Amino acid sequence: MTPAAMAALHAAAFSTPRPWSAAEIAGLCATAGVFVLGDSRGFVLGRALAGEAELLTLAVAPAERRRGLGRALLAGFEAAARLAGAEAAFLEVAAANAPARALYAAAGWRETGRRRGYYRNPDGSPEDALVLTRALGAR
Repeated sequence: MTPAAMAALHAAAFSTPRPWSAAEIAGLCATAGVFVLGDSRGFVLGRALAGEAELLTLAVAPAERRRGLGRALLAGFEAAARLAGAEAAFLEVAAANAPARALYAAAGWRETGRRRGYYRNPDGSPEDALVLTRALGAR
């Protein structure tokens, strides 16, 4: 997937946090340890360095939701992170994003922190980010 295609999908999938631009995605993709999995229906962007992984974003096209693609992308992220030597992973998710939170909880991710007002909603109001972590041993 090109950064432009990823940015278009990210914009279709998110309003909070704000969608990322093609330039931002291209910059992330050029960073050490970053990997991308997926296709035009959905993608995950992750980073694995020094025994730790970060799920940067997971975006699924609205028309493709509730079909198991998010679960498959999350499992792919975890597998790729393990292959890169990560023993633990973390991510941030908007506190109000109940579908994503349910996906992560079902996969064994647990809340370990909260960043108050980390995101801005389209109307400018603050949105907390939850920090979730997961050991990457056997599931």
